[in-house]
Amino acid sequence: MTLLIITGVAIMEDLKRFFKKDKFAAHAGIELLEAAPGYAKATLEIEEKHLNALRAVQGGAIFTLADLAFAAASNAYGIAAVGINSNISFVKAATKGTLTAEAKETSINPKIATYTVNVTDDAGDLVAIFQGMVYRKKFTLDFSDI
Repeated sequence: MTLLIITGVAIMEDLKRFFKKDKFAAHAGIELLEAAPGYAKATLEIEEKHLNALRAVQGGAIFTLADLAFAAASNAYGIAAVGINSNISFVKAATKGTLTAEAKETSINPKIATYTVNVTDDAGDLVAIFQGMVYRKKFTLDFSDI
């Protein structure tokens, strides 16, 4: 299988619309800013609903932010990619402002690819490190219905 490389502003807009169909991430308030093959950036403005009992951002909210960036980076080739493994390390508490997740591809072959997603706060401090692996399916994404 040959990977389909898609580029251009129109395609990035298609990806943004496609990932708005991720209802959980949308409900959490996550916004996809950039997406290109092997790369994506998403943000989450911290609100009261994201805080845990200790008044820090709940780990699931941070994971969801990282996971959306991971999904966008891996699917930006136009071939369906599904997560088969992921883990996250929380290295600093976040309590206010905006979190940014930046996903970068670290390895790729026709079936498997790996990604690292760094989640940072407004000061640029690292909040979490997410690592994920995808399996590439045998079909392309359909943007015609978005």
